[in-house]
Amino acid sequence: MLDLLVIFSYSWDNIYAHTMMIFLIIVCDILSEVERRMYKIVKKQTLNNAVELMEIHAPFVARKCEPGQFIIIRVDEDGERIPLTIADYDREKETVTIIYQVVGYSTDLLSKKQEGDYVQDFVGPLGVPAVLEKKENKVIGVAGGVGAAPLYPQLRKLAAMGTKVDVIIGGKSAEYVLLADQFKEFCENVYITTDDGSLGTKGFVTTVLQDLLDKGEVYDECIAIGPLIMMKNVVNVTRPLNLHTMVSLNPIMIDGTGMCGGCRVTVDGETKFACVDGPDFDGFKVDFDECMRRQGIFKEEEHQCKIGRGAK
Repeated sequence: MLDLLVIFSYSWDNIYAHTMMIFLIIVCDILSEVERRMYKIVKKQTLNNAVELMEIHAPFVARKCEPGQFIIIRVDEDGERIPLTIADYDREKETVTIIYQVVGYSTDLLSKKQEGDYVQDFVGPLGVPAVLEKKENKVIGVAGGVGAAPLYPQLRKLAAMGTKVDVIIGGKSAEYVLLADQFKEFCENVYITTDDGSLGTKGFVTTVLQDLLDKGEVYDECIAIGPLIMMKNVVNVTRPLNLHTMVSLNPIMIDGTGMCGGCRVTVDGETKFACVDGPDFDGFKVDFDECMRRQGIFKEEEHQCKIGRGAK
């Protein structure tokens, strides 16, 4: 009888152990599936033939992110990691908005996703939040191309603090001028420039900025985000007036964690990494010439990637 009880007890322990193991496997599978399906694309919008907007359900990122920070997105299990600056966030809806230009393999892959689809990874928030404080006078924002995306939440937060803000938005032509209507919701003045004159002032953002300063407009700070050459030229305009100018070096980020060294930059004579120490820096202290030389290292590979997408 005792032997039977021992056998029964042993069998029961085995049954219990196996049941718990199966239960844990099922739970892990469910959690993995929940995690995999967490980053749902709730909105997709084509802004022009090269730029798209996606609003993604990412609760943990939406709760903590601040203007100036970025995320790393991975489209699928075999995809590469892409750092993208946060264009907007909604803590109540638990969503984060990104705006990206379709220029290579991974952004092309992302572009194929539709509303209701999911992305593999959406990590963040990363980077140092922009330092935004209420100003006595106005702040002027200057955006070139997709630089309007990371500039938008910064100016909106300043406006919410009670700071008066103006913005200059530039694009190659009318269709490349981004978020103009959204900026109008809180900016006192929205100035638009296009290379071909199809919308707003014909010329560059620096033309309008110089004109405003020459007319005696007083600003406490300038925030410039766009191509490196644009930010360099903005600094050349503001430096003689000692108008404090912040720039974002998100265009040179690659890895997003500081490990690859691709976004290494000299700031005030010291080596910094845009993804770890930035992406926002004092524009007067950035060595733009070094940045642009480094950005041009992989021009041939970028061209080959575009050819692979069908470009000429």
